[in-house]
Order: sequence, then C-alpha cells, then structure tokens
Amino acid sequence: MKLHLILSAAFLALMSYAASAQEASKAPEYEFTVVKENPVTSIKNQYRSGTCWCYSALSFIESEILRTKGQEVDLSEMFIVGKSYHDRAVKYVRVDGHLNFAAGSSFGDVLHVIKGYGIVPQEAYSGFNYGTEMPEQSELDAVLKAYVDAVAKNPNRKLTTAWLNGLDGILDAYFGEVPETFNVDGAEYTPESYRDHLGINYDDYVNITSFTHHPFYEPFIIEVCDNWRWDSAYNLPMDEMMEVMYNAIDKGYTIAWGSDVSEKGFTRDGLAVMPVEENKAVAGSDQERWVGKSAENPEEEVKAELPEEMTITQEMRQDGYDRKTTTDDHGMHIYGLAKDQNGTQYFMVKNSWGDAGKYKGIWYASDAFVRYKTLNIVVHKDALPKHIAKKLGIK
Repeated sequence: MKLHLILSAAFLALMSYAASAQEASKAPEYEFTVVKENPVTSIKNQYRSGTCWCYSALSFIESEILRTKGQEVDLSEMFIVGKSYHDRAVKYVRVDGHLNFAAGSSFGDVLHVIKGYGIVPQEAYSGFNYGTEMPEQSELDAVLKAYVDAVAKNPNRKLTTAWLNGLDGILDAYFGEVPETFNVDGAEYTPESYRDHLGINYDDYVNITSFTHHPFYEPFIIEVCDNWRWDSAYNLPMDEMMEVMYNAIDKGYTIAWGSDVSEKGFTRDGLAVMPVEENKAVAGSDQERWVGKSAENPEEEVKAELPEEMTITQEMRQDGYDRKTTTDDHGMHIYGLAKDQNGTQYFMVKNSWGDAGKYKGIWYASDAFVRYKTLNIVVHKDALPKHIAKKLGIK
C-alpha cells in the first residue's frame, strides 16, 4: 500500500512537471502591427496550376491601377496564360525544343503579353472552359507539351501551315475563345483599347535582382528556366535592392516579388523567416508543393516563436543561387510593411493560395528572408530612389 502511494505520488509529480515543461515550451505568438499598407485587390486562388507568376503580376498591375486611377479592377489571369502559351510554343518550335515548356513563367511575361495583346477583365473571360470553376491545368499542360514536342521533332523537317491553328485550337478548347470586344461600365473595348484605357505602359516597369556573377548596375538575363523570354533584370547590390523595396512601399507603390519558398522558414501559417538554425527544404497543389499538405507533422514546421534570424550577406545570396538552394519557386505581391512585438520589420505579402494560412492569404516575410531568398522584383520606375535610378540610367 505504501509503495502504491509512493508510486502514485511520483507519477503525479512527473505529470505535473511534464505539463509545466510543455507550457514553458510553448512558443509565443507573433503579434504584427501594420506600419504601411498600400491598396490591393481581393485574394485569388491559383489552385491546381503553376501560374503564380500571372496571379501575382496581375495583382501588382491591379494595385497600380488603384494607385493611378483609383479604380478597382479584376483582370483575367487566363487571358495572359493562354497568350503566354501561344508565344512560348512559337519560340519552343523555333529553337527545336531547346527551351523550357512548362506552366511556370515570369513577371516580364505578363508585361509582354499586355503590351502585345492587351488585357481583358475577368467577367469577360474567365478561361475556365473545361468544366471547373478554378484553374486545374495538369491535363492542359500535358496536352500542350505533347503537341509542341510532336511539332518540334517533326521528322519531315518542315513545318506545316496547320500547326499554329492546331495550337490555337487546343488553347481555345481549354480556355475559350477570346472576345474581340467586351463592355465595361457601358463602354465597349477591345483588349488593346482596354489596356490603353487602364494606362498600363510596359516601359514604366523595372525588373531588379542582386547577384555577383554579373556586374552591378548593368542588366543581365537571369539564368532560370522559367525566364523563357530571356528578359533582363538590372543588377543591384543587395542593400540597394532592399532600399528600392522599402522606398517603394513608403512612397505608396507595391512590388511583384519572385522568391524561393522551399526553406523551412516559409511556413504554411503565413510566416517567412530565416532562423539561425539550419533550414531544410520541404517538398510538396502549388501550396502543398512548397509548404506541405497539412499540420499532421507540426514538428517539421517552424514554430511561431520569435527566433534569432540569420544575418544575410551578398555572398550568402550568391552561394544560394550557385548551389541551387535559392531557386525560382514562387511569385507573390508585396504591398506593405509591419513590425512584430520586438520591432523586427516584415514585408506584407499577398499570396495566390486563396485564404490559406493563419492570416487568410497574407504572409509576413522578414527582412532577413527577403534579403536572402528574393530572386527578382518588378516595380514602377518612379519607385526607385533617385540616386539608384541615376546609377541605372533610368529617367
């Protein structure tokens, strides 16, 4: 009996200790205070498609229209995607298939399409002509790749006059035919005239990156597969790239942001941080691909504590790029700044995964994460600090 009482007391003491330890180990919650928040349109969902580049770039353009015209618009992502696929197929065939042909692309691609073809509102062209209400494009991606491979590898060594019509037939079947005209607020537009009405000018936008394998203050073609148009970006030192980003938000501009999101610090709960401990990549629908399927294994994610973050250098950025631990993963839209309870600054990021995460589609990306993992940004040229614009020869 005495032994039983002793064992019972020991068990209760152990349980009490374990409960106390568990309580003590709970990580404090991040508490964010908005510093500056520029207008954005509603959060969209790219769902089962690799079209983050389009959703984020059009979100950026929609904010530009809010800034310049005070008008909220909802632009058609699938109009852009369809035209991009057309142009990509032509280039793919011209270079005998020696080009990336996949769902991914770049911010510059969106601007090229708008410049060349115009733009249409979502209500005039949803692009979901295959029986769903959200983008599910794995079948389309496979069909298009098989088609352009067959054309590019044509054993006749001569292209027929029919292959482009065949391509456009596939695109029309999946996306629907693009309307020649449409009405907005009682006025009739073509895609080109609607672009001009909205005031979207390709030459107003600047692509910026920061790597040491090319000279600073000069443009170079970023060597990633999704940059199939071979667009150039101006190369700035890391600190000046960050200066551009902070200045843009402060002056009322937003930023199209291309980043690596394979780091463990990019969590499914709306955080992007670079803790001092070593970070491992995670694999995984577009959201699942980068941040995991669910919270079934919470130990695999960064806990919501306030960790000490890495001090990022230019050399670390370059090493990540050279070793392919910094890759061209995901396009998002930066629109504001916030601080946590310790005063650490974060960029406010609009994602394209619907209302996912703790903050319902918004991510908070720390200064350290953005310094380390940014592949490139696109901003309006007037968002550049004057001394940086002068160095780049931009007026």
